[in-house]
Amino acid sequence: MAERSCLSFMSINEENASVSSLCSVESGSSFCACKFCGSKFLKTTSQCQNITVHTVTQFSPSPVISCTESVPQGANISQITVDTEHGQSQSSNQSTSSTVLRDVHISANLMEDFLELAKDNTEKDLETCGTLGAFLKNGTFYVTTLIIPKQECTSNSCQATNDEEIFSIQNEQSLFPVGWIHTHPSQKCFMSSVDLHTHYSCQVMIPEAFAIVMAPTDTSRSYGIFRLSDPGGMGVLKECQEQGFHPHEETTDGSPIYEHCSNVYTNSNLRFEIFDLR
Repeated sequence: MAERSCLSFMSINEENASVSSLCSVESGSSFCACKFCGSKFLKTTSQCQNITVHTVTQFSPSPVISCTESVPQGANISQITVDTEHGQSQSSNQSTSSTVLRDVHISANLMEDFLELAKDNTEKDLETCGTLGAFLKNGTFYVTTLIIPKQECTSNSCQATNDEEIFSIQNEQSLFPVGWIHTHPSQKCFMSSVDLHTHYSCQVMIPEAFAIVMAPTDTSRSYGIFRLSDPGGMGVLKECQEQGFHPHEETTDGSPIYEHCSNVYTNSNLRFEIFDLR
């Protein structure tokens, strides 16, 4: 139940925030390199297949680990849907475009790689959170950056700190903060009241903003990709002044406060970077 503020604002009417180098495809042999950052390193050699890890120092005050994932040619784009009968997320190859929201593409490996980075915290029953940055091209958001900030974590909360480091990366690469991701290490896959307030500050700026919840111990649903219902959930959160964990009122139109995102797709040909600022 990550507790953090939405980190930046950009006008989504401009489509010049393109980072073409981040969505290109690298052909040829795979390259794997792991470097140390102090006494900590990102992944072992066996775990680092098809991932290039390098140290980035321009984001002061501390060094940053950056992980660039490259994928093979031949993109497979799949809509992420939900199995309402069993409560499980699954992938569907039938593409449906929304008439209201722009489509969002994420890497097929994004969630798995985030879980690997969160593994140490998960084993200690501590949450982990990250911010997702995207560029906008031809009416579609492409998530190309996962930023894992310095953070204060408990078993049911995660507070990002040092927001200026996140601003630096987003501004340098002209990224839209279209989403965020966090773990529920020992809880079910759902959006808590704290999560809903965190996400409201994102979705009120960018309607396509989404939240990914990773729940590795939930046997019925290991992950979910959510957004506030609009206008129902957005109206409830706009009027709510409560803090901490608390119940919310029913929506005026009877809809759930939050819902599964129907406009998010996995893209097997999308390359992305991971900045671990911890």
